[in-house]
Amino acid sequence: MDLKERHIMKRICSVLRCSKKEGMYLYVDKEAGIDSIPDTLRRQIGDVELAMTLVISEDKKLARANAKDVLQAISENGFYLQMPPVLNSAGDTEMQKLRNKNSKLS
Repeated sequence: MDLKERHIMKRICSVLRCSKKEGMYLYVDKEAGIDSIPDTLRRQIGDVELAMTLVISEDKKLARANAKDVLQAISENGFYLQMPPVLNSAGDTEMQKLRNKNSKLS
């Protein structure tokens, strides 16, 4: 195995929470930021706020995305957009119950 084969791509990423939909997140290279994001996408995602900054490598476990897909999309497009999960009506009801309980804790 040569050096190229052993190289694992990794990147420091900013994970941004999108205001238009709960559970929608935008991953970008930390240094590049959102300057290279197309205007049409910016309008679709609304305002963003930093949720976290993390180092993503190909073998990193992410909750709802494949790390290799995230890294490839950022390399090719400058961003990776994680869409919210699609829930059935029973799942929506359970999520609403959780939100109601959590709101009472605030």
